[in-house]
Amino acid sequence: MNGHELVTSSSRQSRPPVTDANHFVLTFENNRLASELFGQFDQNLKLLEAKLQITATARGNSVAISGDVLATNHARRALDFLYDRLQNGGSVELSDVEGAIRMAQAADDQLTLPTMERKAKLTMAQISTRKKTISARTPTQDAYMRALERLELVFGVGPAGTGKTYLAVAHAAQLLERGAVEKIILSRPAVEAGERLGFLPGDMKEKVDPYLRPLYDALYDMMPGDKVERAITAGVIEIAPLAFMRGRTLANAAVILDEAQNTTSMQMKMFLTRLGENSRMIITGDPSQIDLPRGVKSGLVEALQILKGVDGVSVIRFKDTDVVRHPLVARIVRAYDAEYAVVDESEQMDR
Repeated sequence: MNGHELVTSSSRQSRPPVTDANHFVLTFENNRLASELFGQFDQNLKLLEAKLQITATARGNSVAISGDVLATNHARRALDFLYDRLQNGGSVELSDVEGAIRMAQAADDQLTLPTMERKAKLTMAQISTRKKTISARTPTQDAYMRALERLELVFGVGPAGTGKTYLAVAHAAQLLERGAVEKIILSRPAVEAGERLGFLPGDMKEKVDPYLRPLYDALYDMMPGDKVERAITAGVIEIAPLAFMRGRTLANAAVILDEAQNTTSMQMKMFLTRLGENSRMIITGDPSQIDLPRGVKSGLVEALQILKGVDGVSVIRFKDTDVVRHPLVARIVRAYDAEYAVVDESEQMDR
């Protein structure tokens, strides 16, 4: 039996019927916010339709949703969350819709049977600075952001495009604005495509800047540009190659090591032991993209083995399904992973 229900933004507590198909109408009280929620030319609803294989038809400030019962409930959860976001002064882009869909699917995977009662309202971890608020777009991002909030040492490992570095820098910016830390220290090993710093033109800053560009980009996205420049000049934000960390104790700081797969074992041990009082350390990297010379073991890979189970250390592993860039990036990652799996298997058979 198909149901038809009117649900307003202030009371969305109705229970969908237990059936393979479902139909209901969501009505949102604020016409302007409803228009933003649906998107220009209803593009956000069209994305819901494509991702969830449902039908979503806008009529004024209402949307009629039809389709598989689980898929329609995913749509309801996503729209609930996005409307609340708009009510709180946020905005909704296509990428936010994708993120809400992913989180709704994860939250609704184990609906209570046989009543199919709705779970509590969809919640996503958030990072907020004065310039921007970021919500988790995948369950793994959600776990990562919550780990960053709770623990002093967090590893974020996995493929490109999953938000590991961006979220780490955003969290550091948030801590600085809160006054929870006194400075941000961003570092990367300068091991990219075999170049040697000594042969690059310019002073040390000019030599190192190209390696650290992704960190700069994330900083400028979270903080006003003039504030970033002043903080760098004052030493409140320090961006330096890994070699500059030796011999220091990094206290009252948010410390990020990016591209950690390109550290050696000794470099990683050196960096980890820099952690000082009231500091947070975040280490990001992709073990499948190691640029170290052949035969040199990655410090990141070794650290993940050695620190497994150590109290106070969290390892969040991202997968291709967590890629939040262009959908093609996820397919590229999957194709490479499949190819490397075949190569590894053939090498083992040859031994």
